Amino acid sequence: MEGIGQVILYSLASGVTVIIGGFIGKIIAFPKTQIGREISHGVVAFGGGILVAAVAFVLAPRGLQSLSLPMLIFMFFFGVFSFLYVDRFIQQRGERAGQLLSMLMDFVPEAAALGAVFSSYKKTGLLLALFIGVQNLPEAFNSFRDLVNSGFSSNKSLLILAPFSLVGVIAAVCGYLFLVGHEGIIASLMVFSAGAILYLVFQDIAPMAKLRNHWMPTTGATLGFMLGMIGEKVLGNLG
Repeated sequence: MEGIGQVILYSLASGVTVIIGGFIGKIIAFPKTQIGREISHGVVAFGGGILVAAVAFVLAPRGLQSLSLPMLIFMFFFGVFSFLYVDRFIQQRGERAGQLLSMLMDFVPEAAALGAVFSSYKKTGLLLALFIGVQNLPEAFNSFRDLVNSGFSSNKSLLILAPFSLVGVIAAVCGYLFLVGHEGIIASLMVFSAGAILYLVFQDIAPMAKLRNHWMPTTGATLGFMLGMIGEKVLGNLG
């Protein structure tokens, strides 16, 4: 019971940052000035950089190590085309949820991996929980702003984000109970998510981050990717 209790605690701590990021988005309203637009676009780009880093260092490598080439290709494009249709459906309703969907596709497989590795590598599980929590902050911040820009009130946007704090707990517990030793399932889930995230990043997030003739958004993206490299370096050193 101690093991699963720690998994719940760590995954809940990493998921709480979803609500924290949403609250920060509610509290901080960037002024409608040039510097305000630069900061806003920079935060969006930072979240996009983190998501690309998650694909490059966490999601795709697991699939490359564990899946056959046909399965790798199938799961990747399954993720791409699944979220192509989801994204088109959302856009037809006049809503924006690219960052929210990307956060979900990042959060769930990483939380499941957290639960799966925790039984054997507690230090790695703890650090992964910390890394997931840090990732969730800018992603939740941008998701909140996405929802508000789609017409939802601030309070309703927070209510939409609230359940996502618990999604990681469910995924981590499932990983701990059912996915230990099932490397193929974990890898397939991660490659599916990699395809979905890359589609959503370049379809929805990157265009929102662009600001002509200004350097802050581009720098934000590179800083987000650097954070991913730091996390992978530390996790790699823990084995």
